[in-house]
Amino acid sequence: MNYRFVVRRVLAMVSTILGILTIGFFLVHLAPGDPVTALAGEHGDAAYYAFMRDRYGLNASLPQQFLTWITRVGRGDLGTSYVYGRSAAAVVIERVPATLLLTGTALIVATLVAIPLGALSAQHRHGKRDFAIAGAALTLYSAPLFWIAQLAVLVFALWWGALPVQGMLDAGSNGIGWSRALDLARHLLLPALVLATHEASVILRVTRTAVLDELTRDHVRTARAKGASERCVLYRHALPRALLPVVSVIGMRVGQLLSGAVVVEIVFGWPGMGRLLLAAMQARDIPVTLALFMLTSLAVVITNMLTDLAYGFRDPRVRLRA
Repeated sequence: MNYRFVVRRVLAMVSTILGILTIGFFLVHLAPGDPVTALAGEHGDAAYYAFMRDRYGLNASLPQQFLTWITRVGRGDLGTSYVYGRSAAAVVIERVPATLLLTGTALIVATLVAIPLGALSAQHRHGKRDFAIAGAALTLYSAPLFWIAQLAVLVFALWWGALPVQGMLDAGSNGIGWSRALDLARHLLLPALVLATHEASVILRVTRTAVLDELTRDHVRTARAKGASERCVLYRHALPRALLPVVSVIGMRVGQLLSGAVVVEIVFGWPGMGRLLLAAMQARDIPVTLALFMLTSLAVVITNMLTDLAYGFRDPRVRLRA
């Protein structure tokens, strides 16, 4: 691996993160609503309002607040939650495992389903299977995620009663071991499948296009000339080389996956960062909102950097052009 390529990517990541944090801070503070009024109510005492503003440093100018906040972030201090009265980082970290479980499961399901279907669609180009698979993918991608989520709740939970609607576990559940794991899996299945629909649609279409491109290459013609079966040509010669752009797209979709998780978590009552973000924005809990914003931005930027590095490791031409 070219170390200068890695250093350039890391420096670009750091500058991007600083830019995102700066823009995010001012957007959150300039948004309508007063955090003190949200905490104390609209008919609170003026002296109490002044006390709260002084306590949370809201009396300072916005540039001063930004310098104070970015200095604390550099020390690992994300501030104290206005609502919970404790470290904003601790409040956010508590919700990370639930969101990682949901998004990770959705991404794995989407990838395992979409790549074989995309290859199959390319193999039967312009055939019935191709039109059926591509049509289903386009339909799922076009449908709003919240609509798919509501429809899934209506069909699978309310009409059939096959799956639970809310939360990660049954209310009052104190099971352990396999009992708890099965309960968690039942609650995870529906939101993960809903979240996977958009990702699977994108991955499928990219896979189809990449495989179609590889099927026109000389190495594929050579394999066919040597008598290789179409299945061997597809899965041993075309698909492995077509996975490079697919991996790149998967890495770039992390931001969309996290934004989709917000919708899914709200609909299904999943106790992750999405529901916390909604509650923090409604309560004008600025430290928690900024902590969530920073964490998700870091996840997106780091994932894209790792994708670039993986792309460069797999294809030396990328390193030469970078």
